[in-house]
Amino acid sequence: MKIVGYNVPNDFPSKADVIAFTNSIALAYFPALECDKSTSFSSKGLRKKFRRLLKPMNTRNSENIDLLTDSFFDDLKNVQQLLELDASFIAANDPAATSIDEVVMAYPGFYAILVYRIAHSLALLGVPIIPRIMTEYAHSKTGIDIHPKATIGTEFFIDHGTGIVIGETTIIGNRVKLYQGVTLGALSVSKDKAQTKRHPTIENDVIIYAGSTILGGDTIIGYNSVIGGNVWLTESIKPYSTVYQESKVVIKERRKNESE
Repeated sequence: MKIVGYNVPNDFPSKADVIAFTNSIALAYFPALECDKSTSFSSKGLRKKFRRLLKPMNTRNSENIDLLTDSFFDDLKNVQQLLELDASFIAANDPAATSIDEVVMAYPGFYAILVYRIAHSLALLGVPIIPRIMTEYAHSKTGIDIHPKATIGTEFFIDHGTGIVIGETTIIGNRVKLYQGVTLGALSVSKDKAQTKRHPTIENDVIIYAGSTILGGDTIIGYNSVIGGNVWLTESIKPYSTVYQESKVVIKERRKNESE
């Protein structure tokens, strides 16, 4: 049986090879990362690995492989600069962080951002399959699901991170902070809306606390806003807004004999 839009398995790179390449790139630019350190990180070696990944999808177009390879490795310099800003921003804003090295080595949020930025560079170049394998690999390691086509600005901070979902058409500005369990998703998952903006826009300097869900392509969270924990939002809010879920917490004093 032939599935529409799917050729044959040989048209795709090996998943294991994509994961190994992802770790090679990560270690080449951030040597403190704890990845598989068994591979070589010379520029020539990395380019060779990348060409090998592209070859199954471009068997008759070596010129296109050369162009994609040059474009990707040229952009990695910019990716590294963005990641250095991310790491510095996380270290400066998390009281628990003792150094940038600790952020790079130990923080799952930083690792998810790192893989996303590499994958996003490939997605912008129109490389299929590989960016999604990369981000799903990071998802499996960190619990943080960032689509490679999402647009994320500079100095991005994910704290704790588990359960975060950032959809394909999400736009995130600069100096945004997300906590665990945040979903930036779509109101509808119907296939006929695949080419539309389905996910929200988060403007600069926004903080979104744990467990909040923000849905819809027309939803804009204005700059310098704070979204409290466990908020459900499907409409835009103005800049400098504070949004929180009201709940009633009852504190009752226990008598000694109640525990006996």
